Amino acid sequence: MIEEKDIIIAENLTKEYITSIKFNITGQIVEGTTIKALDSVNFKIKEGEFIAIMGPSGAGKSTFLNLLSTVDTQTKGRVYIDGQNINKLSDRKVSNLRYKTIGFVYQEFNLIDGLTIRENIGIPLTLAKENKDYIEERMLNISKRLGIEDLLDKYPLECSGGQIQRVAIARALIAKPKIIIADEPTGNLDSKNSSEVMKLFKELNDEGITILMVTHDAVVASFSKKVINIKDGKIEKTLEKNSMAQSEFFHEILKVVSEEAVFID
Repeated sequence: MIEEKDIIIAENLTKEYITSIKFNITGQIVEGTTIKALDSVNFKIKEGEFIAIMGPSGAGKSTFLNLLSTVDTQTKGRVYIDGQNINKLSDRKVSNLRYKTIGFVYQEFNLIDGLTIRENIGIPLTLAKENKDYIEERMLNISKRLGIEDLLDKYPLECSGGQIQRVAIARALIAKPKIIIADEPTGNLDSKNSSEVMKLFKELNDEGITILMVTHDAVVASFSKKVINIKDGKIEKTLEKNSMAQSEFFHEILKVVSEEAVFID
């Protein structure tokens, strides 16, 4: 049974890839090595949580994020988002759920260089065929909130990295999502801009938005309320911030990260 406050649930989530594939003359796969990027993971995210996903390279972090956000499809298992079993929805209904429920923020920003900042921010609502006046109203409100209203008629190449990431966050927020999915959102930013973005994420979480974020940076992860450490396709450890100060939580995260490090004398 799905609990009322669980906004994302993963049950026995598995993702397999076949490598070193060989085909017969009819084009059928006759040989291949199966790799489990994610191995029978069970996971629940309650509404309003702020969770950071960490782990070594190749551990399955981005695969996990992609499956939970409907960007990719699992080999086995089930995903529920906001009470709906994704496996039982049509592609169109999954797309509608994604537009209405999830906002995406990526390391590479993924803005369209040929569109203005105004047009980039409005893309989710444009795709959802919302009224132009409503799109403009939402875009102006969000751009003022993020301090980028002076950039609206510029193009992405005319903006700094920190400005561009704020634009990407504005685009993620314009459809009033319940969930923000962020994959290395500070990966291309310096420490000052990273800190500003994470403070903004914390503010958004304090307002009730659920945030699920992949990061390799312990400082960035320390802004979250919980850290999930993934290794070899499985959840290995979970750290809860609870009443810890951010500095204390950072040091606890560092302990886990250092355990994963491999040193060569």
